[in-house]
Amino acid sequence: MGRFSVRGMIVGAALLVAVLPLAASAGEYAGDFLTRPALTGDWGGARDDALAKGVRVDASVTQVYQGVLDGGKDGSWEYGGRANLTTQLDTQKAGLWPGGFFKLEFEGNWTESANGHTGAIMPVNTNQLFPVPTGDNVGLPEISFAQFVSPYAGMFVGKLDTLAGDANAFAHGKGDTQFFNLAMNLNPVAMVVPYSTLGAGVIVLPTANPDAAIVKFSVLSASGKATTAGFDDISGDNLIFAGEGRVRTGFFDHTGHHLIGVLYSNAEYKSVDQRFGFVVENRQLARSRDTWAVYYNFDQMLYELEPSPGHGGGNSAERGIGNSAERGIGVFGRFGAAEGNPNPVQYFGSIGLGGQGVFADRPLDRFGAGVYYSNVNNLTFEGPFTDRSFLGDEWGFEVFYNIAIRPWMLITPDLQVIEPSQRERLVSPGRREDVKVATVLGVRLQLLF
Repeated sequence: MGRFSVRGMIVGAALLVAVLPLAASAGEYAGDFLTRPALTGDWGGARDDALAKGVRVDASVTQVYQGVLDGGKDGSWEYGGRANLTTQLDTQKAGLWPGGFFKLEFEGNWTESANGHTGAIMPVNTNQLFPVPTGDNVGLPEISFAQFVSPYAGMFVGKLDTLAGDANAFAHGKGDTQFFNLAMNLNPVAMVVPYSTLGAGVIVLPTANPDAAIVKFSVLSASGKATTAGFDDISGDNLIFAGEGRVRTGFFDHTGHHLIGVLYSNAEYKSVDQRFGFVVENRQLARSRDTWAVYYNFDQMLYELEPSPGHGGGNSAERGIGNSAERGIGVFGRFGAAEGNPNPVQYFGSIGLGGQGVFADRPLDRFGAGVYYSNVNNLTFEGPFTDRSFLGDEWGFEVFYNIAIRPWMLITPDLQVIEPSQRERLVSPGRREDVKVATVLGVRLQLLF
């Protein structure tokens, strides 16, 4: 029996049990096998005891099977996965000193993705990008320390997982819990910022409540990688200066959030970020120095079952522990502008609908649908044919439904339709063919340990 048939049987069996209602767990990690939030439970009580003392350990494995049904560059299907282990320490709960938070994140990915098969500049499988987009890899994207000096201000330093920024209740993350496509998880105008890099900064809490409002200013190395320490790349002319603020609102008596961010880099770039590398087909990019970007996103609940004080999206390294999401249905959007060099995305916009826990007996199910549009600045290449029109504007549509089979097992069918930025491809010397609209189908399985 072929690989596709076997996986199809596994997915079908999982969907059959998805109709079973989910009961609430007795505690953070406690509960019986079917209702506890993590597959390995509370480790005989040790895990919940550690959490009460400020130590949190979370692990997950996410696998994606995805292919191009029609159009694009290549119709083959690809399987890949990523494992993540995150440990966090609250020094006050640990009985050490108040206001300190340590975070350590370790991850690895394996095999391939469909990202190179569509011709799109936006990867259709965000999960497979980290720590490195292709092959089998392991990395340490974050080892950081944050210290609050008052209820209103703190500072942080270390190797930082920068994807914690640009948070959104319905569209944010590493492609393992919500949307698959990078355009729905982060604003691509800011993607000159390395995924993992050395940095430091300050945190301001205007109301002393990080869930109500938070402002962060950072200075980052422009050359960081999850697989290297990065100290050799620290230089005064290789930096990114970034600021971001997020506020919770109560418009229409429903929870909402608004975020705005800006960045400037004085670094010299010779190539686009590695996550965009597959679209240039090994052509050498011309050098450029200095770049900037500004971006904004919002989420707004329209129908809310259980209003939550939480920020609703993304990881919060500043707070140390925890993440919450409101139950209901809402809208989201992202907008951004950049110089368009070296990042080819000059203007970007997305808008969509998302929700979680709409059905009483399915409190953990999530869904989303959205569209995006990228205005792409054609790249400048070294050597001959530097003025050839290589890239065009790109748009895409995505819809997903994340089914919580158990609290620790989530399966997500996903459909994307994309007009790719790459308009043509070289199929043989002297012969090119058009790259057509790509229809991409995928399924994701996530296990929480």
